[in-house]
Amino acid sequence: MSSGRIAGKVFSMGTYRENEPRLKSAAKRNLALLIACQAIGQSANTMMFTATGLSFITFFPIRGLATLPMTMQHLGVMLWVFPAALLMQRQGRRFGFRVGSVFGMAGASTCAAGLYCASLPVMCLGGVILGYAVASLQMYRFAAVELVPLDYRSRAISRVTAGGVMAGIIGPAMVQWSYDKLMPIYVGTYLTMVVVHIVVFTIMSCIDFPPVREAVTTGGTTPTSMPPRSLLEIARQPRYAAAVIAGMIAFGTMSFLMSASPLAIVGCGLPHTEAHWVIFLHVMGMFIPSFFTGTLINRFGVLNVMFWGAAVLLAGVSVALTGTTEWHFRIALTLNGIGWNFLFIGATTLVTTCYEPSERGKAQALNDFLVFGTTATASFLAGFLQEQLGWFPLNRASIWLILVAVLAVAWLRVQRYQEAGI
Repeated sequence: MSSGRIAGKVFSMGTYRENEPRLKSAAKRNLALLIACQAIGQSANTMMFTATGLSFITFFPIRGLATLPMTMQHLGVMLWVFPAALLMQRQGRRFGFRVGSVFGMAGASTCAAGLYCASLPVMCLGGVILGYAVASLQMYRFAAVELVPLDYRSRAISRVTAGGVMAGIIGPAMVQWSYDKLMPIYVGTYLTMVVVHIVVFTIMSCIDFPPVREAVTTGGTTPTSMPPRSLLEIARQPRYAAAVIAGMIAFGTMSFLMSASPLAIVGCGLPHTEAHWVIFLHVMGMFIPSFFTGTLINRFGVLNVMFWGAAVLLAGVSVALTGTTEWHFRIALTLNGIGWNFLFIGATTLVTTCYEPSERGKAQALNDFLVFGTTATASFLAGFLQEQLGWFPLNRASIWLILVAVLAVAWLRVQRYQEAGI
């Protein structure tokens, strides 16, 4: 190999060796700061998830609509993901992420105003605005790839995702501390979210992202400009299609069962506190494996880890179908989180191999548009279907969704065998 690309820059091997210690130190620092932003920023999203339903029912009598502002946030992600990604493509990651933090401040303030005025439309508007912040937050995993050497790609994605462990602790703790500081209750929580986004905005200023480039390596040491492919050409790649399908199934199945589980837990006669405990275990299952998922991908291959993720998701569904005690819910939702982690991080790693730097904005945006479109649909349907059909039919339906992910990964493996002439 005649050249090496570190943090978006192309170096000759001699130059790389001279700068390797400094580059490694800079990469570690930038990645650590990005992980901190992930932990703090994701905690705001956790606070939104924890507080929205409980704050909504303080003034709106129809409890079936309690998750509507969250659904509007998911729709906001779909609405904003292309503008957010293209802005970063043109102006750079730092500028784009700081714009996301500004939207987070505005969205949380709008939700606080909606709650204070007891206005459903205003709270929903706040959810849509927050969708931009969440869309930006989800792109941290793609930005991590640009901060490290190529052979560290999967571990960088995994480490940034691991920031969710701290978010799962910080978010609920902040809700517990802030929910009754101001009246009506939970106004203080939304205002605390504003402060959280200010902190992320500040930390983001300290990260050295690579400059915006439209260059790729063509085998030599000099970068040359290449015209970007159309979005259709990118999407028709087997790797890209399989990765996006797997990501959609991972997030859709996880959101579907997670959103329905509190209703199912209470409906089975278990206390509300059990729902809080189950969701905590689920969040830990989602993010704790991130400390080693990247290493597993490097050692065993991304397709194998994605298969394992689908298998663990199926194991969680199997446990859920065997009973409705507290331990059935705890184990099932923990396995659901672990399976999501393996399948989603594997899918994200695969997506990052499907585009050139000049194509990253639209390729990443299409991926997240489809993934979070699925998430929005799943979260909206979860409560309704739980009330109409029950917990067991939801889990049985999830089996078919997970099998689609298995088939997508198996199809990609067959494609690779054919390309290799095996």
